[in-house]
Amino acid sequence: MKAFQATERKWGVPVHVQMATMHQESKFISNARTPHKYALGVIPMGRQSSAYGYAQALDGTWDDYKKATGKRFARRDRIRDASDFMGWYMVTSRSKNGIRLDDARRQYLAYHEGHTGYSRGSYNRKSWLLSVADRVDARADTYQAQLVACSARR
Repeated sequence: MKAFQATERKWGVPVHVQMATMHQESKFISNARTPHKYALGVIPMGRQSSAYGYAQALDGTWDDYKKATGKRFARRDRIRDASDFMGWYMVTSRSKNGIRLDDARRQYLAYHEGHTGYSRGSYNRKSWLLSVADRVDARADTYQAQLVACSARR
């Protein structure tokens, strides 16, 4: 929670949006990786992508983040760094594509498709991805309600 709150203070991305996106990407598993690809169904041919860690950040995007923020030693398997990455990425989505920081559905679509893919509307040709984005949005609403209930009990 401290990592998500720090990211909200720094970047303005609500905790529930970060949590819903991270849940979809890695189920909060620090060393999550994409599945292997197989040739002929049995011969391992590497992974589907370089996505790794809590945020499932790709190698190139993670390198861009480290350069842009000066965080040379940031690691994708550290939740504080992964949530900060999400904050940075989502603020970039706002500036490049006009997506509000509290719009979990559209932020997720831009996160999945990349800024250029989102601006081209590539997600519109992927009904499965639109369904996933709807689930991310619903999960964000659930997390938001839970966070309000938790703070009311304090």
